[in-house]
Amino acid sequence: QVQLVESGGGLVQAGDSLTLSCEVSLSVFLPYAVGWFRQTPGKDREFVAGFSANVARTTYADDVKDRFTISRDSAKFTVYLQMNSLKPEDTAVYYCGAKQSWDLYNVYQERTDYEYWGQGTQVTVSS
Repeated sequence: QVQLVESGGGLVQAGDSLTLSCEVSLSVFLPYAVGWFRQTPGKDREFVAGFSANVARTTYADDVKDRFTISRDSAKFTVYLQMNSLKPEDTAVYYCGAKQSWDLYNVYQERTDYEYWGQGTQVTVSS
């Protein structure tokens, strides 16, 4: 069983920075790929950034590349999403997802690939 808890969302202005956190609790220590997604009303959850299970690979969506950075603190079992130069179109609920994977190098980018989700954290960017 995996539990994910996101935090760090809020209301910011365009150009500001924000860091989201995802605390990961594992009942069994297996390799997990982790990804950040976001969702706006009426739209599907879309991939933002992700790690492969061995953390050797990271992938970013084109519209956040060079602005967002995914990282992790292994000691704290926490995954971060550092978001810089925020734009109004970044406004969304951000979700952390995890997928148990023995394919250690794959970064999963489809919502349906992920088995576990957090409750989400709202990010609102005003213009």
